[in-house]
Amino acid sequence: MMRNPMIALTALSLAALAALAQAAPTLPPLEDGKAPTNLDELWHGFDPQAEPLNTTVVREWNQEGVTCRYLLFTIGTFKGKTSRIAAFYAFPKSDKKLPALLHLHGGGQRASLTEVVFMAMNGYAGLSLNWGANPMDGMKDGDPNTDWGAVDPTQNGHNSHYYSMAPDDKTLDSVESPRNNNWFLLLLAARRGLTFLEQQPEVDAGRLGVCGHSMGGKLTTDIAGIDSRVRAAVASCGGAGSAPEAVSSMPGSGQRSDQSKWMLNTIDDRAYIPRVRCPILYLAPTNDFNSVLDDMAENWKLIGSKDGRYAISPHFNHRHGKEFAVCEYLWFDRYLKGGPEMPGTPALTVNLEAAGGIPVAKLQPDHASEVERACIYYSVDPHALTRFWRDGRAERQGDAWVARCPIMSTDQPLYVHASVYYPLRQTFKGYQWLEFGGIKEYAISSTLITIAPAELKRKRVQATDTPETMIDDFSRGWQDWYRLEWANPEFWEAVTRKVKDVKWRGGDGASLAVDILSPAVTSLVVRARQADWDAYPGIPAGEFAAYRAIKGSPDWQTVTFTLSEFRPANERTKVPLANWKYLTELELAGMGEVLAEGKTTKLGGLPWPEPRQFRNLRWVAGGGLSLPTYTTGPEGTARTRPGTSVPR
Repeated sequence: MMRNPMIALTALSLAALAALAQAAPTLPPLEDGKAPTNLDELWHGFDPQAEPLNTTVVREWNQEGVTCRYLLFTIGTFKGKTSRIAAFYAFPKSDKKLPALLHLHGGGQRASLTEVVFMAMNGYAGLSLNWGANPMDGMKDGDPNTDWGAVDPTQNGHNSHYYSMAPDDKTLDSVESPRNNNWFLLLLAARRGLTFLEQQPEVDAGRLGVCGHSMGGKLTTDIAGIDSRVRAAVASCGGAGSAPEAVSSMPGSGQRSDQSKWMLNTIDDRAYIPRVRCPILYLAPTNDFNSVLDDMAENWKLIGSKDGRYAISPHFNHRHGKEFAVCEYLWFDRYLKGGPEMPGTPALTVNLEAAGGIPVAKLQPDHASEVERACIYYSVDPHALTRFWRDGRAERQGDAWVARCPIMSTDQPLYVHASVYYPLRQTFKGYQWLEFGGIKEYAISSTLITIAPAELKRKRVQATDTPETMIDDFSRGWQDWYRLEWANPEFWEAVTRKVKDVKWRGGDGASLAVDILSPAVTSLVVRARQADWDAYPGIPAGEFAAYRAIKGSPDWQTVTFTLSEFRPANERTKVPLANWKYLTELELAGMGEVLAEGKTTKLGGLPWPEPRQFRNLRWVAGGGLSLPTYTTGPEGTARTRPGTSVPR
């Protein structure tokens, strides 16, 4: 292994720059012009430790008691030009070698100074790569940034090549090749990031971890599969792999398997997953658009690691509940610091032959005596991104938890998963976006069980469930919702997909009513989203809002909204809200907006501090509930490409 001293930016001589420009190519040319067809061929000839890093430090400072550096190092030489990547690096003062973490940012983002400072404050050396070449935090005029040279795997002008291997003026090979794909070059840079970490004098090269969110989550899974130096990994909202046949063939799933065999064997996560050997944690929500739970549940059956876990936040999309997010650092503390053991994946089974023909889910957690609570969720909606997860209201029976899962039709599939909550006894220093200090539990999840309609019928499961007009009486708080900006008295919002479920769908002619308790004058905005993520092929997506001023009163007040009160919330919404049957989300919020005569009008904004009290959200004066008709195929896909905007 070559060890390279850091070179201060001001001391980098013209001779050194010339030497960089004349460096030998990082990757060998294609043999006989033939492109790689599998991972072994793709990575053949690349040694992430071979080339000098030629690190330059732009700036060094102390923050929160840790040393921080803004630096650049060499990724490699491609088509005669050197590629250099900018990064933030931070580490605490220590008389012992430190474990180190490589952070890989997500789409549209940049290297995170906050992340590496948090890592360092908690006993790690942290490196965050600026692979997207976006402006660095605190960047000054004249500061150097990531420069990929003759190639470009960023989202800035070359976004197409996350799903392409075609040659162009920004790719490595002149023929169609997986080495032209953006993911390959980003992964190569990440492997060089590991080389940087292992060469730092304060780092223990035998204790390297990797983490990343969204696009960074995919890179995390893939580097864990291709680089044996990774000793622990946490993939957040990425790394599930593309939809396998078991998922894409389910009518109404909204998923499709559109990858070529070539892409599957060289670029897709499905090529890397079986090669993952290190302990790995999959951190994601139930309704993530980028890393679909159904895909992970099937693809990760083939994972090579014997030590994996899942932390699946209910109801969220592309973000996590605090009790789940904290598992990332519990995981690294366990496997890179020798910290407390984490409970194993809870065992989940579903009995389709229980009394009355009602499916019964049984959850058997590890370390059952330590469990604070357990939740078993199920759904009857095949659409992976917009399904509502019903709470089965699990009851403890000895060391197990049991929940009945009644269904309304055996023509719909049944999905079941669960999470187990344990007391959080570890603390973390500093402040991160999730404020870990405010939680008392952490959660470990089961994987997902999917039961197709044919199996339900074969086992003679009975359709015993019935529709309800009471959407939520709030007797269990916000169990069926996810909340954002809840501490803000004006911008708060609570969102549920419950109205997507056939059990709580609004009937023709129904109005929406809710009881409110607010001693002070305030306002309420109700938003409704229709046909998100192509949940109903042929039905146009839309977002709508309605508003009501609330009089201050010591008594409960009933507020009712008719269908006609909901107005388009943006110019993307082209048609009025004609009925409730295609809703995918319903939201209670402090603020909103509608579009009227081509102009945007703000709604709400009056402060409504905690506690915000609601009860009996319900449909009134309507009926005619019916099951939806599901379709499958490309027209029902819900997949997005990297670089699209992140939804709620």
